[in-house]
Amino acid sequence: MLLQHRMDFWWFPHMWSHMQPHLFHNVSVLAEQMRLNKIFAQEHGIPTDMGYAVAPHHSGVYPVHSQLYEAWKSVWGIKVTSTEEYPHLRPARYRRGFIHNGIQVLPRQTCGLFTHTIFYNEYPGGSKELDKSIRGGNSPHVNFKLTCKIHCALSIQISIFMTHLSNYGNDRLGLYTFESLVKTLPPVKLAEKYFQIFPEERDPLWQNPCHDKRHKDIWSKEKTCDRLPKFLVIGPQKTGTTALHSFLSLHPAITSSFPSPTTFEEIQFFSGANYDNGIDWYMDFFPFPSNVSTDFMFEKSANYFDTEVASKRAAALLPRAKILAVLINPADRAYSWYQHQRAHQDPAAINNTFHLVVTAGPSAPKDLLALQRRCLNPGAYATHLERWLQHYQPSQLHIVDGALLRTNPALVMEGIQRFLGVTPIFNYTQALMYDDSKGFWCQRVEGGRAKCLGKSKGRKYPEMSPESRAFLAEYYREHNMELLRLLNRLGQPLPSWLRQELQSTSWS
Repeated sequence: MLLQHRMDFWWFPHMWSHMQPHLFHNVSVLAEQMRLNKIFAQEHGIPTDMGYAVAPHHSGVYPVHSQLYEAWKSVWGIKVTSTEEYPHLRPARYRRGFIHNGIQVLPRQTCGLFTHTIFYNEYPGGSKELDKSIRGGNSPHVNFKLTCKIHCALSIQISIFMTHLSNYGNDRLGLYTFESLVKTLPPVKLAEKYFQIFPEERDPLWQNPCHDKRHKDIWSKEKTCDRLPKFLVIGPQKTGTTALHSFLSLHPAITSSFPSPTTFEEIQFFSGANYDNGIDWYMDFFPFPSNVSTDFMFEKSANYFDTEVASKRAAALLPRAKILAVLINPADRAYSWYQHQRAHQDPAAINNTFHLVVTAGPSAPKDLLALQRRCLNPGAYATHLERWLQHYQPSQLHIVDGALLRTNPALVMEGIQRFLGVTPIFNYTQALMYDDSKGFWCQRVEGGRAKCLGKSKGRKYPEMSPESRAFLAEYYREHNMELLRLLNRLGQPLPSWLRQELQSTSWS
């Protein structure tokens, strides 16, 4: 067992005034407080290069206050910290570590070790009796509240333990007892060892700070969970999610996230590297709601649908969110993705026909197989929906018929409004009009003109070859049957395209 104690040596790098970091919304002000603290430490000969710090009352470590991490790195070069709040205070055996912004966070355990002040050579029965008590005996003379002694020794291989300065300074017998019980490593070495043993804990799982009173108490008053979305459009890609996003944004009570400078209207938080930025970064994409009871904020990221980690991450932060998934014929979706990649100059799409892409064998070039996966895998709809249903209730999921969205969007949007419970009901029949040149529905603006999506939307390309369609009909036959069984189990209506596909394949 490897543990670290005597943390008061490295305790000073938080706040010399013991102010809680989450009360500082301005990182510059917080950093200035730390600089004063560092000067104090240097003047009094206190080590400043240990790479470890804790925050008063765990403030800012978890839930993460990004300003604390930035100030710690810029002023102190902190590499390691600890908290007992991740993922929650209790039960203590479930505490875990994580890494954020290059700072390793270790799980802290509270053993409550304290003693009455007593000298080693005055211990009743002598030193042998004391050592005997440490190895499992009982001592009526020393008040040890070592509540997790056995638990820590048996089930926690590495942890941060702390003692208050008064205990460390005045109670050397308690320190002797602790040193006899555990082996120690410096904090940075300890963190390296911890994440070697538990590499799966490197990536955090962000939870909603407002669902835990302790977390809410140490979260910045400048932040509000009302700035988190009430529903997600999860994709998949090339099914009409951009059109749905634009239609939803017309509703006076529905507010979309701000566009990303790199991925347009998509934040892509739960599906990739953006998740490492933390929930402060995520919430900055949403406005402060004008009316919490009626504002329905949402975001659309089409790659959430088939990204394995997205559903678990989304449910941890947004367990009450509603989920919209748009489904079209998976063969059409695959072909649309291929054409999308051709338009974006993907060499694998430019240099190979669609039929060669979808029928390629395992020995094909890597770039061709990568394109094939992105064409085919998202269309296994039932598999991906089942993953989302591991984390969300069926009542939170709504399947949007992508074919009907294209031909009769007003009807589809009426059903979505009922599912979301949004009021007032918006009249999409008046708000939308069909544009013959584009071949789909657009926003009706003044003068009876149509305001459509960008030039890339509604792009015309050749029909899929009968050979490819036949291949994909067979490829997706069982996947579509699984979708049929899933939707029947959920009591959700079958999309029009699914009924047609099942009828056509049953006769083939």
